[in-house]
Amino acid sequence: MSAERPSLPPVRLHSEAELARDALAAPLLARAVRLARWAGPGTRVGAGGELVEAQLPAAAAHLGLDDDEDGAAYASEAWRLAVDTGLLDVEDPADSEDGEGDGDAGPEGGEAEGTVTVGESLALLTGGSPQDVLAIWLDGLEAVYADATAPAFDDFADLVNEDGSIDFDALDWDPEAEAEFLDGVLGNLYLLTVSDAGPGEGPLPLPALAASMIVPDDMGEPTDDVLEQVSEAMMRLDDQFRVLEPIGIVEYRPLDETLLTEEGDDGALPADEEDVTRYGLVKLTPLGLYGIRARMLEAGVDAPAIGDLAEKGAEELLAGIAYYPEAAVRAETELWLGRHGSAGAVTAARELLSASRGSDAGAPLRRLHCQQALALAGPEAEPAVRAVLDDPELGGLARVWLAERGAADVPAPPESMIFWLAVDTIAAQLDADGDLNELQGLVEGLSGQHSGFFDEVWRVDHPGTAEVLEAMGRLHSDKKAAKQARKAAFKARSRKSG
Repeated sequence: MSAERPSLPPVRLHSEAELARDALAAPLLARAVRLARWAGPGTRVGAGGELVEAQLPAAAAHLGLDDDEDGAAYASEAWRLAVDTGLLDVEDPADSEDGEGDGDAGPEGGEAEGTVTVGESLALLTGGSPQDVLAIWLDGLEAVYADATAPAFDDFADLVNEDGSIDFDALDWDPEAEAEFLDGVLGNLYLLTVSDAGPGEGPLPLPALAASMIVPDDMGEPTDDVLEQVSEAMMRLDDQFRVLEPIGIVEYRPLDETLLTEEGDDGALPADEEDVTRYGLVKLTPLGLYGIRARMLEAGVDAPAIGDLAEKGAEELLAGIAYYPEAAVRAETELWLGRHGSAGAVTAARELLSASRGSDAGAPLRRLHCQQALALAGPEAEPAVRAVLDDPELGGLARVWLAERGAADVPAPPESMIFWLAVDTIAAQLDADGDLNELQGLVEGLSGQHSGFFDEVWRVDHPGTAEVLEAMGRLHSDKKAAKQARKAAFKARSRKSG
């Protein structure tokens, strides 16, 4: 059976030590740490754990934000993160030992206030492992993510009913839909970042990211209605990325607010092809790649990373890299071989060769990746390769490996092995869905090396012979050869069924 294709290309992550340093440097977490160290017995917090308004100016001043008009808001945001991540522990007055705290008035006659103490997470950030730091940062990411998907309103008082209850219907807010939208956006951004077809390490224009969520793939020219939806999504994302950036998952150049005064009659943002940067630019940071992947793994999404297979067996390696891009195959294989070292090259080669055997649908691709891995293994692997020269499945690739290294005394392959290797090689490339032009060149090259190729190849005892010949009939540019391939495919099927 062919290996299951991962839903996402593998990502190359920074080391945990590097990611932990990035996490500690994230502005919001750094501010939360400073406030956790600043808090003391006299720090006054509300019943919900929030820093009371009267203390916000002092908190902002401690953060060096006293001259910033938004300093108090930044301080409040950092305080909430410190509580959410366990840097601070807040005790609600209702939970006091005497049980009489509920309803007690605070120092200024207002609501009862809680007490605050240093949480266990603060010590882990300074004395724990990189994994400890990243675990705390991930807790912070979840808290910020919740803020990014929270409803926006101008005046909270407008949402309070006469009986004091909250009119949630007035918010016009669907929490599941909001989370699903942002998950989809970040998933698309992640895919575009790790995909060969995406911008790579460069930023992505906000309109392109919004369009990836709104415009159907099969739509040619977007309608005015769709363009208006894209504009609305951009505004929504602009607010959300402003919230997410301080936790360190994205670098974001915000939407130019002067564009809002240039809206068209239909409410859509004006087109300005000359300066797309005005519409916002966003990119995932290395920490962002780590964080979004962690959230996807938690949700059950298959999101591989380079290095996942380094400690696995050869069977898991060859199955895991089956549909990786070429560069990722090489990187993962080098890490796997590096674990064995030069002293273990023979053992590694034996494991790879053994794992590549088989007649299932995925076997040809395993053998192709085995051959590529052996090319990276070095000359130390030669004893293991020579040991399979007489193997009907591996003898062909063993001869190729030895010949490429200029080895002496390589026995000539029997004709049956030559044809078997040709079929196996094309079967592997068909399974890999490689470049069509390269595949066509391979088909024409292999069939052209032997006179009467199609007169003999249909007899090859390979499970993929008929399918390979049918593909050769479709791909070969020479009409006569293509017809011969189709006839040979019919013979192969008749032979198999007989």
